Formats: sequence, C-alpha cells, structure tokens
Amino acid sequence: MPAHSSVPATASTARTSVITLAGVDLSWPDGTPVLSGLDLLVPPGRSALVGANGAGKSTILRLVAGQIAPTGGQVAVSGRLGYLPQDLTLDAHRAVPDFLGIEETRRALRAIEAGSVDPADYDAVGDDWDIEERTIATLGRLGLPLDALDRRLGELSGGEVVQLGLARLLLARPDVLVLDEPTNNLDAAARDRLLDVVSTWTGSLLVVSHDRELLEHVDRIGELRDGSVRWYGGGYSAYAEQVAAEQEAAEQAVATARSDVRRQRNDRAEAERLLAQRKRQGARNAVRSNMGKGAQHYWQNRSEKNAARYRKLHDERLGAARERLEQAESRLREDREIRVDLPDTAVPRGRVVLRLHDLVLRNGVAVAGTGQLGLDLSGPDRIALVGGNGAGKSTLLHTVTGRVAPASGRVEVGVPVGLLPQRLDLLDDELTVFENVAAAAPGVDPNTVRAALARFLFRGERADRPAGTLSGGERFRASLAAVLLAAPAPQLLLLDEPTNNLDFASYDALVSALSAYRGALIVVSHDQGFLEDLGIDRVVELGGED
Repeated sequence: MPAHSSVPATASTARTSVITLAGVDLSWPDGTPVLSGLDLLVPPGRSALVGANGAGKSTILRLVAGQIAPTGGQVAVSGRLGYLPQDLTLDAHRAVPDFLGIEETRRALRAIEAGSVDPADYDAVGDDWDIEERTIATLGRLGLPLDALDRRLGELSGGEVVQLGLARLLLARPDVLVLDEPTNNLDAAARDRLLDVVSTWTGSLLVVSHDRELLEHVDRIGELRDGSVRWYGGGYSAYAEQVAAEQEAAEQAVATARSDVRRQRNDRAEAERLLAQRKRQGARNAVRSNMGKGAQHYWQNRSEKNAARYRKLHDERLGAARERLEQAESRLREDREIRVDLPDTAVPRGRVVLRLHDLVLRNGVAVAGTGQLGLDLSGPDRIALVGGNGAGKSTLLHTVTGRVAPASGRVEVGVPVGLLPQRLDLLDDELTVFENVAAAAPGVDPNTVRAALARFLFRGERADRPAGTLSGGERFRASLAAVLLAAPAPQLLLLDEPTNNLDFASYDALVSALSAYRGALIVVSHDQGFLEDLGIDRVVELGGED
C-alpha cells in the first residue's frame, strides 16, 4: 500500500536519511506513468536535486510534501517539513499576516495584552510569545518591508511573494526545508539573502534548482536521470567536474568499443573470405584426386561443421563487441537542445523599433525615452532591464505591448512585438502544444508548425500533449515557441525572467538561440551570469515601488 509519513527525528534516522522514498511508483489519473520503483535516500545536511526539465523533480518534492500520494511504495520524512512550491497558489485578496500563518497568534496576543484570561487565547499563542519580534526579524532578514504586514498578496511583486513564502517557512521552524526553484523572480539583493539562508540553515534542506550560484552552497547534488538518482559530493563546480570526467571516460569507452566493433566486423568478413576460399580449394582437390562421392560427402560435412564453428566464434566476438558498445553509449549524456533559426526576425540597423514619449507607468515610475538614455530602441539593440522587486519592470513590458495602460505618455512600437511573460500564462491549458502554437500562427501550414515545434523538442506525441500537463521547463519551451513561431515573427522580443525553471542544457541552448536572434531584445533578469552570456548592449535600471 502506498504511504506517506512524517516521523520524529531519531538517532538512527539522522544517521541514515531525513527523506526516504522506497520503491515509489506514480501514475497520473489517466494512467500515464511518472515514476517507477524510485528509491531515494536524502541524508542530513544541504542537498540539491537537479535533472532535465520534465524528469520529475518537482513531482518528487510534491510527494515528499504529501501534496500527492504515490501509486505504490512509501515516502517518509524525519521531522517537521516546510515546503516552498515553484508556483505559489495565491489569493490576491488574502492578508499577508494570514498567509504567514501568524494572524491568529497575533490576535490572541492582543487579547491577552488587553486582559483576556480565555484559555483558547493562551492555546493559540502556545510557545510563540515572541512571534511579533520573530516576524519583524525574518522580514528584515529577507529584505521585505515591515509595512508588508499591512498589505494583501495582490499588492506584492512576484519576487516579494517568493520571499514571503520563504518567510512563512522560517517562522514555522521546520526540521526539513524543501524548496522548489526558490531563486525564481528574485532580484540580486533578494538572491543574496536567500543564499545566506541556505548557507546558514542548521536543519536539513532539499532544494530543486538550476541556479548555479545557489547550488554552490549545498553539500551534495543528486541528479535525477532515467528514473533514478545518483549523488555527487560538493556543490555545482564539483558536480560539473565529476560529470565532465565521467563524460570524457564514457566518450573514450565509446570510441574504443566502436573500434572493436569495426575490427570484429572486418575479422568476420575475412573469416567468410577464407571459408569461401577453402571451399573452392576443396572442390578442386576432390576433382583432381578422383575422390569418390562418399569421401567427398564426408570431407564436405566435416568442412561445413568446422565453418559453422568458425562463424559462431566470430559472431560471438562481434556480438560481445556490440554489447560493450551499447553499454558504453548508455553512459553518454545525450542532453537535447532547443534550436532556433528565425531569419524573419531580423531588424536593419537604424530602424526605429521602440520609442517612448514622456512615459509614466501606472505605478508612478517615469521611464526615460525620446532621445534620453533610456528605452528608445533602434535596430537590433539588446537591453537588460534591471531593478529591485516591485520596481515595475514587468509592468513596463506589459505597457509596451499594450496590455497595461500607462499613467501618462505613450509608447510607439515600429515592428511586430512578442512577449514572454514571467508567469508563462500565454497558453490555453485545455489545448495541446501544437494547437496553442498554431493559434499564434494562423494560416501557417500545420506540417510547418510541427516541424518548427520539433526544434523545441516537441516531436510527435509530445506536441499533442495538453499544455496543462507540462512541467515548468516544458511550459517555458512551449511558451517560447508560441512567441517566436508567431506570424508575423517578432522583431522586438520582450523576455521576463526567461531563465526561470530551465535545466542546464536548455539554459545553454537559450543563450545560444538569443545570441543568434536577429531582432531587438529587452530582457528582464536578475541573473547576472545570464546577462553576461547574452552580450547585452546596455543596462537600464528602474526604481520605485509598485
């Protein structure tokens, strides 16, 4: 029977693992298999889980958190668990103290301070007499303003919501902290604070992330690949070195095995040549010696038996060589990459792409334009848009596309524009990947759409999967395909935190694709390494609060 349990930490469990998955099977309600016989032991300390998009990392965290139940096997957690999902489900009207889980305790404290002797108030407070002080300290540690306690969730930016979710966990003081892509949407200062939390965490931690800087702060990295997890000691640099060494050894083994297969094939062909030569020579000798038919049959049968043994020997050697080659090739990593070639996105240098006229965003932030050093764009320029969480970066991108009206001023766009929003809400979850992309490119031949989708790794049945069933990384690829394959092709591309949820191979492919992109580009990103890899022309910083 499938089971999930949370047990008190003991000396024996501390020596072995804080999270245990034993023979876990999982299938979706429609019967689609997700995990089969997965065994996973997460030791105490700081651990990370990495792997290709769609491998099942977030699903494992949901199993650990008890949000979904396994079809078979057991899941156990040693101690109290705190879980930060990749996408927090939010009620925009919910008050922040209620979200933090402190509202009832605060109410009871105020009642006691006013003279209440109701036992229910004392039960509500429990051991949290310092909840106010701890909340203020936690918010300050994460860089959240104290007036956040007077807000509702809908008034916060995406990055602030992630920080608030982390604050809720820290206030609950769990034994095991489980985080799913926690650096998504965080600005540089917030990322530094998160790194401090991870590096100083005294309990146990399991984090799913592709953030290379964050991964340097863990004790070990487990790679989920082909349905099993393999552990590597150290942070990302150590992991990358070990993987590179394994790949070098695997490539050498493949080269050796292929050479052996060629040699065995040649030996097999040479054996057939020798057998044919001996057969012809035997026939000639029989004619010359006037050998009787009985003797001829005897020597012919003997020759054929020897030839069969000879062939079998070479066939066995060739078969063994092929088996060694298959084993060597199975150790090779064949990480697939997205490939984009979009000549229709080209913008001639000097063409006006974007012009801002006295633009003031709805949050009151003025954005320089019309000749000032700002966001006016000519030709295939590429700009990085930076600023703190809540500064209005996403608001500006939505204003450029016309989704959000400015407080004053106007935006002039001179080319087709495409936006990949931070929340990846472009897709209709009820439609397939193919149907979503085809809807963005009306009139384009369906076979052309499918061929283009194959470059984004949606081949065959994968293109016919409903968008609502995609993993975070798969949804990113599908959304990017819907934007880049649209008709007309975007010559101004707006990307809002595009590296969220990307595995290492997809990150490298995205950098390569955007480096070859021929249109103008505005990128919102807190990932300094990504901006450096992209080779941007200039940086524009926004300030202010939403």
